[in-house]
Amino acid sequence: MFKSVTLYTDQLAAMRRFYGNILELEITERADDRFTVRFGATDVTFVSGERPACYHFAINIPGNQFSMLKYWIQDRVPLNWEDGVDEVYFRAFDADSMYFEDPAGNVVELIGRRKKDVYGDITRSSFLNISEVGLVTGDVWEAGQKLFDAGLPLRGTDLEPDELNFIGSGDSYFVLVPHGRRWYFSKKDAEIHPLTAVLTDGTEFRLDTVGNISFSNSGE
Repeated sequence: MFKSVTLYTDQLAAMRRFYGNILELEITERADDRFTVRFGATDVTFVSGERPACYHFAINIPGNQFSMLKYWIQDRVPLNWEDGVDEVYFRAFDADSMYFEDPAGNVVELIGRRKKDVYGDITRSSFLNISEVGLVTGDVWEAGQKLFDAGLPLRGTDLEPDELNFIGSGDSYFVLVPHGRRWYFSKKDAEIHPLTAVLTDGTEFRLDTVGNISFSNSGE
């Protein structure tokens, strides 16, 4: 679902070293004010900003490589803990997750999809694509309607104004949350920061600095 995502950071140099040198991912673009890192089928661009920004995003990984990737990640960055554990199984998604934070404090999740297998050693190809992009807003109901207007379905029956709302399909979702809700496996509260996400069908979503969502489609 996600072709590209654009986020902002005031830690550009540290972030570029982290994703390029520590996680050993492909940096496809380098400029004074931005860089792009490739997570499989999704490109994520970090743009230099003047103030700190903290996001949540998740990356799909093969379910059969979850344990190997956990050891691989732990050699490079500490994992986050919640209720005495550093991983969790989500029955509704049939997936295992672990969490860590990058130099900007973004809450990054690796989701091992149990029905997706990749055989061999841990490589860049183990990072399949962006699975989740957190959208933080002051009005979950209004923001949700914008996503529905764009044709994205809700996983579940009703929007929950105080909870996580998964809007999308398959293994890719926007996670719509209210400002101030704590991100799972972290001590960070959800904050509103601008971002852009382009889907594989050409639809572009933009979240502005006050939490309003807009969208357009290049095919229109």
